[in-house]
Amino acid sequence: MSETLAVVRASRPNFLLLAPLCAGLGLAVAWQQGQAPELLHTFLVFLGAVLAHAAVNLLNEYDDFRSGLDMITERTPFSGGSGALPEVPTAARRVLWAGLGTLAVVVTIGLYFLWLRGLPLLVLGAAGVVLVLTYTRWITRSPLLCLLAPGMGFGPIMVLGTVIALGASIDTSALLASLVALLMVSELLLINQIPDAEADRAIGRRHLVITLGPEKAAHLVAGLLLASYGVIVAGMVSGYLAMTSLIALAPLPAAVWISLRLPRVLAMPDQLNRVLGANVAVLLSTLALLVTGLSL
Repeated sequence: MSETLAVVRASRPNFLLLAPLCAGLGLAVAWQQGQAPELLHTFLVFLGAVLAHAAVNLLNEYDDFRSGLDMITERTPFSGGSGALPEVPTAARRVLWAGLGTLAVVVTIGLYFLWLRGLPLLVLGAAGVVLVLTYTRWITRSPLLCLLAPGMGFGPIMVLGTVIALGASIDTSALLASLVALLMVSELLLINQIPDAEADRAIGRRHLVITLGPEKAAHLVAGLLLASYGVIVAGMVSGYLAMTSLIALAPLPAAVWISLRLPRVLAMPDQLNRVLGANVAVLLSTLALLVTGLSL
């Protein structure tokens, strides 16, 4: 495998669908407010979202290789990194520069929208950059921050940042949509930490799977996942989310299955991988359906 291909693999392109879905929630809220965003602005928002996600992945891959975690973790299709740098160690510096360069493009896009929309974007943008730069080396040492940081990045920062960048305003619908993303993404990262717990512990990480144990973490996963559907239902009942958002509840039976099944398969890697795969499908389909429901 060439160094260039290793850099591409390190960006984990098969996971980059999450970012445009979260930005899509912000776009849907803007449409709901009667805004008609310019095509260029919409393109820049989605480009910035995908590149921000890629930057996190690239820097995470570099730091995990540098710390030695990549050498001791057992990779699954949903956790443990891409494995690109253990295969091509000479690509490490290129992965680092790709991550920093990608982040620089994101910052440039952010500065354009800061000039266009003013200071409301400054806090969200600065918080996003801090999360990208500090997640792997520092945030993963704090159990609560490690749980909330991914959800904050893809939820309030990405969803609300999109709303502001497209010229709309932060209302209750926007806050509810960002809360759904926060809960689902934090749940995704937590469940994917279960197979990595022992390797993470060995290099000094302290996330909730390590501090609580996998059984309690599995129950927390269920709580976060089901709470995200509770937010959707509460939003529709209160009238802040359109009733067409009902379609986002279609994956709920699968979410219930995941919640019940996960604690039973913690010691069965093959079965656990099936639950992890189902969880990814539930998250992506729920967000996609919520984007559709809010846009109708």
